[in-house]
Amino acid sequence: MLFPTTDFAIFFAVVFALHWVLNPYRRAWKWFILAASYAFYAWWDWRLVSLLVLVSVTACLGAIWVERQDDDRKRRRRTALAVLALLLPLGWFKYYGFFAFSLTNAFEGIGISAPLPLLQVVLPIGISFYTFMAISYVVDVSRLEITPAPWLDVFVYLAFFPHLVAGPIVRGDELLPQIRRPRDSGGIDVSRAAYLIFGGLFKKIVISSYLATQLVDPVFGTPGAHSALETLVAIYAYAIVIYTDFSAYSDIAIGVALLLGFEFPRNFDRPYSATSLRDFWRRWHITLSRWLRDYVYIPLGGSRRGEVSIAVSVMVTMLVGGLWHGAGWTFVTWGGLHGLGQVIGRWRRRSRVERGLPGEPVSPATIMRARILTFHLVCLGWVFFRAESLGSAVDVLARLATGWGEEAPLVTPLVVLAIGGMLLLQNLPRTPAVRLQLVVSRAGPVLQGAAFAIVLFVITAVGPSGVAPFIYFRF
Repeated sequence: MLFPTTDFAIFFAVVFALHWVLNPYRRAWKWFILAASYAFYAWWDWRLVSLLVLVSVTACLGAIWVERQDDDRKRRRRTALAVLALLLPLGWFKYYGFFAFSLTNAFEGIGISAPLPLLQVVLPIGISFYTFMAISYVVDVSRLEITPAPWLDVFVYLAFFPHLVAGPIVRGDELLPQIRRPRDSGGIDVSRAAYLIFGGLFKKIVISSYLATQLVDPVFGTPGAHSALETLVAIYAYAIVIYTDFSAYSDIAIGVALLLGFEFPRNFDRPYSATSLRDFWRRWHITLSRWLRDYVYIPLGGSRRGEVSIAVSVMVTMLVGGLWHGAGWTFVTWGGLHGLGQVIGRWRRRSRVERGLPGEPVSPATIMRARILTFHLVCLGWVFFRAESLGSAVDVLARLATGWGEEAPLVTPLVVLAIGGMLLLQNLPRTPAVRLQLVVSRAGPVLQGAAFAIVLFVITAVGPSGVAPFIYFRF
């Protein structure tokens, strides 16, 4: 069930009404919201619900098992086993095919038959997101940061439909307390929720869908058939497509949760205004970045050890981040590029500080140069992220060297305006957007309704007839 559809609008209208009716009755409310979330998930395939239940049961049992062990060393061992149990379904559904195919190719290269059967395993939607949430819950219990919650609370925590299929990745100490307490309907910031939802719909339906269909999909589908200019602009366009697509889902999810009285963490903070790759990951998919920091980078040693150890920890963390996005060498390469870029960036900052120079850009000119360089490094990574194979990625990059002087009919003024406009918004001060939201919040219900009706009309009129699934659904 996609957010920008009539089906979801009807579903949410029913859930919204019953949610507030049952709000004073805590146990009844929990059972209702769990059933609604399972119905939302079953809309794609009812069999997926059993997998979500399995992960939820494993998380509950694992947390209780870990919490009952007082010895630190034994508790860490139990935690590792519980995390492994949670990773097994993800490993089977997401990585078995990749591992088996890669192993088969390696063995066939030396004349040995394949050791593993090649099976077509369908990836359940959202499994990466709720598995990482389950892992964080168990690990946080092991670290004594939270205590095991009642089973029903944990089931709701993992299945809550706004975040279920594409995040944000919400931690237990953020969502479980909100599940336990009743909500005040009078404290709901409706204007902020509507601002996020309608803004997300505009980004997804108008910007992302337009650039994807008009330029990105044709160029990445057949790179040899397009000019260098079309290829270059398509790379820029994909940076906008994946940002507007994913941030749109996050905005809508946060807005929907707000209408139900829940507060989700922010997931994006103008990532294309970053001045380094490290800064980019503080702004892009923030809930995944902090997950990787807290559950991969810090356990590997973090910044507590020598420079070589730090570099290894950064590379491993970013490779894990790449594989989390998809089981393929393109994603491994994407993660590796970001890891290598951060290692080099760290070395450069240390070198400048040792010479008495500022480690970070300080003047407007150096800040702008850093933003431009970082954006292009990110775009280089996006080529591998978007390409179907490493060979296809190389073909796209090769067109930048061989296709100049050819016609570029796909590079239209509207395409350039959409890309340039979104990049400009990323680099403008926050003040205009904050003021606009403040104006909307202070307007009366009639003016707010009229404004949102106009936005909805524009989205409907300009957007395509159908809505493609969100990109991060396949991760």
